Amino acid sequence: MKEIQVSGQKDTRSGFGDGIYELGKKNPNVVALTADLAGSMKLNAFIKDFPDRFIQCGIAEANMIGIAAGLTIGGKIPFTTTFANFSTGRVYDQIRQSVAYSGKNVKICASHAGLTLGEDGATHQILEDIGMMKMLPGMTVIVPCDYNQTKAATIAIAELNGPVYLRFGRPVWPIFTAADQKFEIGKAQVFSEGTDVSIFACGHMVWKAIEAGIILEEKGLSVEVINIHTIKPLDEEAILKSIRKTKCAVTVEEHNIIGGLGDAVAQVAAKHFPVPFEYIGTKDTFGESGKPLELLKKYGLDTPDIVAAAEKVIKRK
Repeated sequence: MKEIQVSGQKDTRSGFGDGIYELGKKNPNVVALTADLAGSMKLNAFIKDFPDRFIQCGIAEANMIGIAAGLTIGGKIPFTTTFANFSTGRVYDQIRQSVAYSGKNVKICASHAGLTLGEDGATHQILEDIGMMKMLPGMTVIVPCDYNQTKAATIAIAELNGPVYLRFGRPVWPIFTAADQKFEIGKAQVFSEGTDVSIFACGHMVWKAIEAGIILEEKGLSVEVINIHTIKPLDEEAILKSIRKTKCAVTVEEHNIIGGLGDAVAQVAAKHFPVPFEYIGTKDTFGESGKPLELLKKYGLDTPDIVAAAEKVIKRK
């Protein structure tokens, strides 16, 4: 894992902004909508060059979802944009009834997810959205790990016919995936192969999992780190291949351990190959205002927490 190179640092929401701008140049059917957050969602370049394909809905998220659903009937590919809390919690009824139920080709793009939103605090730090969205029939759920992967995922979802929830974040974060990658929806990304423990992570926590893996390898352990960037459809084959080798697993997510990545991975194991699990994520709680890295530490989502969970689960084999 020491071979994994950090090429820079940038927020994942900028990956979305650059991705949708590239789409705008290639696909005239791509339309961007926002609920009064064009700047925060990094839409400025798109708006400048494609003003006729931008809709400012104002602080009316439910209306935005309804407009997006309607646009699909005319063959458009709408990308709705706002913070993750407003993209899901505020408009769940509209998403369920107007998008998911009829399989509309709407891309729900959500920034400022999880604890790393930071200072805006608990009202904005949604920690339940992955669970809410993955339960909707037909909804694809994607949580990329860095700027490059978020850009690639944004481009990829335009080719998928159907509703998608794309979750990303606010803070500047290490860039460690390839700039020229082709994003494969539903295909897990293996960062390292190992035989002692499997660590499955998504979003910002993939980098933390890699940091933990390096520490564990220095302690003489063989660690498999896998990026489950697509929560749904889940790459069950990759999960089972890994846990059949390691016989134990740790899941790591910037989300409540109830209903998120951990539940999804554990369900696969329970059905096909039960092994000991440890879960890193928030523990049935809301967040609070603070610096992103300090919040990860306080809520048990930091690198040492992953190391401790891996060592604990190995002993349970």
